[in-house]
Amino acid sequence: MRNVRRQPKFARESVMQGLALASLLVMAGWALFGPSGLLAWSENQRMLAERQSELLHVRAERDELKNRVTLLDPHHTDPDLTGELLRSNLNVVHPDEIVMLLKDQP
Repeated sequence: MRNVRRQPKFARESVMQGLALASLLVMAGWALFGPSGLLAWSENQRMLAERQSELLHVRAERDELKNRVTLLDPHHTDPDLTGELLRSNLNVVHPDEIVMLLKDQP
């Protein structure tokens, strides 16, 4: 029988196995500690809940503004809103109204 050298092949296999193990460890580390990994999951959930509450607030504000725009339609203006805007922006009062100025309390 011939004497076959297996030393270089064994070294090459161990290097390849080491590289495969290192790449698997890097992927596992990325899955755990990455920006969308398991440890970031709770932070993402907290941010999602925060954004949803902010979205509800913005939607309510948008609906309020939409209602105000509807009330200010040039063809069908709401008289109460028109009077309120005239009084606040132009300082216009009705002849039978009395204006009372209140002092600011400390």
